[in-house]
Amino acid sequence: MEDNQEQYYKMIHNGIAGLVLSLALPTIASMLVTSIYNMADTYFVARLGTSATGAVGIVLSLMAMIQAIGFTLGMGSATKVSILLGDEDVEQANTYGMGAMAAAVTAGILMTAAGLYYLTPLLRLLGATSTMLPYALEYGRYIMIAAPFMCLSFVLNNLLRAEGKARFAMVSIVTGALFNIALDAVLILGFSMGVAGAGISTAVSQVLSCMILLYWYLAKKTVLCLQLKWVVRKPSVYWEILKNGFPSFVRQGLVSVATALTNVMAAVYGDEMVAGISVMNRIFLFLFSVIVGFVQGYSPVAGYNYGADKIQRVKKAFVFAMNFGIVVMSLLAFGACYFAEFLVGLFGIEPGITWDTAVTALRYQCVLLPLILAAVVCNMTYQAMGKAVSATFLAACRQGIFLIPFIYIFPKFWGFNGILLAQPAADLAAFFSSIPFTVKFMKKTKRR
Repeated sequence: MEDNQEQYYKMIHNGIAGLVLSLALPTIASMLVTSIYNMADTYFVARLGTSATGAVGIVLSLMAMIQAIGFTLGMGSATKVSILLGDEDVEQANTYGMGAMAAAVTAGILMTAAGLYYLTPLLRLLGATSTMLPYALEYGRYIMIAAPFMCLSFVLNNLLRAEGKARFAMVSIVTGALFNIALDAVLILGFSMGVAGAGISTAVSQVLSCMILLYWYLAKKTVLCLQLKWVVRKPSVYWEILKNGFPSFVRQGLVSVATALTNVMAAVYGDEMVAGISVMNRIFLFLFSVIVGFVQGYSPVAGYNYGADKIQRVKKAFVFAMNFGIVVMSLLAFGACYFAEFLVGLFGIEPGITWDTAVTALRYQCVLLPLILAAVVCNMTYQAMGKAVSATFLAACRQGIFLIPFIYIFPKFWGFNGILLAQPAADLAAFFSSIPFTVKFMKKTKRR
């Protein structure tokens, strides 16, 4: 109880800048390490050929589907938990936490069954060509087996961050990621297991991370309690989780749809183009993980203080997140554009079509990183406050409302280059769409 009170006091009274950074830095570290081990798969698989590299990019869309469910339940429950803990209602917070965990395991099992049964048509739908399909099947099979553990991990991670225990989440993710990289080297290089080795490594590391996350709850290191008595059958609890998590479902689900559409459109121009986009995606997701980690550190601060009716602290956190985040992302954008050739070369790809595609696409994607950060902070602020409708609209802008039509329209005017231009154009449009919501939030907090 004393630990819970101390945690509450920290979230409600500590300095905003230090509080946001103390939660964001472990989360950023977790996200970066996760991106590194995703990049490690591509690094090792790239030595198996262009089709194998492209296949890993195809399965990335499949993983995004699993992440969409995990983030929906994780962010949906975390939003409620942050607000309830800010209101000092620990019992109700436990109800939402355990409900989300139970739902994650159930959803993961259903995805495993359906995914394994329909894996071949699903991968073809996501853009796998006949030459990529055998590799995609080898890799995707193990990803689907690990789906229940992946879903549960997303929920546990978000709940830990919701109560301000981001460092616990970091330990589990970093441990799993390092294990995955080591196992990649052993299975792919040592035992020559190819793409299957990469799939096994990813699946086993996900299970390990999930077990470590569960340990924190079983060892009673958390505010929330891992007890079956908190799993309720009230539809209203699950409706609230889904409602608050729907922006995350839209955001992550559209990532999968947009990635699949991009791969399908690029496949017309050859496997080399798909492979180049796959490499670019891995590098860009590494940079984008800084944004995700930062806003996930900021989000509990906004939620906690909103629940405690400390609206001016929410405003201060919002202004700090915007200003600090834009400065950091401007530096990263400059570095990524300047060192694009070096970054692509790290994957062992020789100059050619794949290399040119990856370098060009990376520069297009990274130039607007500061504006992406601004739009995401606005989006997550509304989600942290439980404003599901506004948050859902903002979440749909970047890779749904704007990107999907752009992917179809731009190639008609600029060919393959139009595919690469679609995402930065969508990022710019999403940023301008977030401005009215930012203005509205600032005016509301000023009145309060």
